[in-house]
Amino acid sequence: MMPDLLKDIQKKVEAGERLTLEDGLSLYEADLNAIGALANIVRERMCGNVAWYVRNQHINYTNVCNKLCKFCSFYVAPKDERGYVLWPDDIKARVRQHLDVPISEIHMVDGINPKLPYQYYIDIVQAVKAVRPDVAVKAFTAIEWVQIARAAKKPMREVMLELKDAGVSSIPGGGAEVFSERVQSEMFWTKSDSDQWLDVARTAHEVGLNSNATMLYGHIENARERVEHLIALRELQDETNGFLCYIPLSFHPERTEIDDLPGPTGIQDLREIAVARLMLDNFPHIKSFWIMNTIEVSQVALWYGADDIDGTIQEYEITRTSYEETRQVLTRGQLVERIVEAGRDPVERDNLYNILSTDREIVDAGPVGITGEIPLAS
Repeated sequence: MMPDLLKDIQKKVEAGERLTLEDGLSLYEADLNAIGALANIVRERMCGNVAWYVRNQHINYTNVCNKLCKFCSFYVAPKDERGYVLWPDDIKARVRQHLDVPISEIHMVDGINPKLPYQYYIDIVQAVKAVRPDVAVKAFTAIEWVQIARAAKKPMREVMLELKDAGVSSIPGGGAEVFSERVQSEMFWTKSDSDQWLDVARTAHEVGLNSNATMLYGHIENARERVEHLIALRELQDETNGFLCYIPLSFHPERTEIDDLPGPTGIQDLREIAVARLMLDNFPHIKSFWIMNTIEVSQVALWYGADDIDGTIQEYEITRTSYEETRQVLTRGQLVERIVEAGRDPVERDNLYNILSTDREIVDAGPVGITGEIPLAS
């Protein structure tokens, strides 16, 4: 029996009608399991029983950043001795470390280092392709693209076409944070605003680069700001149809300037997944990023609207307990096992959601992945 608060929303969901801002706000007041059930209706309507995963590698090419975001535990200021830059030969070495794994996607994002010239970005993309010519390079968040265009002293469209020619095949969704002037003025005032983020995504879609979208939740934002963020993404998707996936990212306070705030919970993570699936009716995929949500919560999320849990990762530096601990891995076999255990059908994808494998029986070779190095949802 659906609670009274959700009866009208249930009718809309069953009829395939678009939810409103007011509906979205109601989803933050309603019973979690009830909205999870509604989100699962949409999820199965769009994706059936499939749960996607990818064999990927994350490379963070510099931790130097001049944006000073309060929620970030990754960056160091330009003159900090802990700062690093990976040069093209370093990138090649990172890629060679995992040549034993048939990785289909390399994900490169990082801080805003004002000293890096335009040619650097072309060189690191070409460095990846020199070692793994068949891999898809998913690179540079919107704020990075703004910096790259600034360094190039060229229009965004021209820069994107040149980097696409160098080997970039899609764009990650980070850097959106929350589309709210209030939150931006308090948390990330030096970053591009929401209009600029959306303009970057629009331009990417116009030049044939699909992208993802994100929202960072669980800090000082409120429910209205979250719903307005989702609606802004939905409206751009109506215009361009260039977004592949939406990934809600939970805020982790460890080592940030606002570490007095509580960390995320599994309940919060599941609600954001469910709300997103219900509001973003024109997004083909919703991801539960297991690094931030834990693999256990991500398994549950596959029944609350998510159809993707990301991938093997190899190393991840953005969220972790210390500067030293970066190895965070799930092998292909472990991902398949967790998806099957959750009652879904595992499908390996590439960065554009083309099917690579539907195998369910996989024996991994090599070292077992490490999954427990960061405090995550509870």
